[in-house]
Amino acid sequence: MAPPNNQKRVKGVQIHRPFIYGSTAKLFSEDNPKPPGTPPDHTHSWTVFVKGVDDTDITYWCKKVQFKLHESIPNPMRMIDDVQPGGAFEVHETGWGEFEITIKIYYVPESLEKPQTLYHHLRLHPYGQTEEEKEVMRKGPDIRSWIYEEQLFNEPYNEFYDILTSPMDRGKGGGKGTRVMKGGMVGSVGERTASIPLTTRPDQPFSRETEKIEINRLEEAQVKVKELMEKFGDELREKETELARLKAKYPDVQLKR
Repeated sequence: MAPPNNQKRVKGVQIHRPFIYGSTAKLFSEDNPKPPGTPPDHTHSWTVFVKGVDDTDITYWCKKVQFKLHESIPNPMRMIDDVQPGGAFEVHETGWGEFEITIKIYYVPESLEKPQTLYHHLRLHPYGQTEEEKEVMRKGPDIRSWIYEEQLFNEPYNEFYDILTSPMDRGKGGGKGTRVMKGGMVGSVGERTASIPLTTRPDQPFSRETEKIEINRLEEAQVKVKELMEKFGDELREKETELARLKAKYPDVQLKR
């Protein structure tokens, strides 16, 4: 989209806004009965969504969201242009199988930016790298596959920049979300910010607390990798020393590879 003549990019500025996308699935049971008319082979109800972290408003930069579901589902292309209570663009469905959902995010017209496409695998059953992780999911009320993402607006057009940084009434928030590059100061630009909660709650797993836990986990993994590399290095040096000794002892023996 070609910008109007009066639209110029705000040079040296990056603005990021966190959001969550993903799905929540629940097995049909006495607590979650099948709605009337549900096909008999459907085993789960599920929701796919895009929303702000801590249910903060994202409609000032996200105009609408398109969800492309499996072709076997009636009306598989769903365009959602209104948010539900809690600020989510979402689709509710039932089914029995897992599949990939294409999510296309459309920005507000003032952004003059092209839509962004994301891909999400619908999860109906416990998953994880370990049996312990799967067991935790089995004990939970639902199966969540939520992904934290940050939308980066690099040098936005001036009208969109004003929208991103203008004050707004909101019950939650705080923090800083605008980074000024090329030696500029980093600071707050208004109440529309990129904050995330300080602590984790069952309905909001992404927070500064989980961020710190993940950083600690990565640091511990780096230490283990370094220890393994040192161990393998020592073993390699020992084998090279032994090989040199054998070559010196048996100079006429040809080694085969």
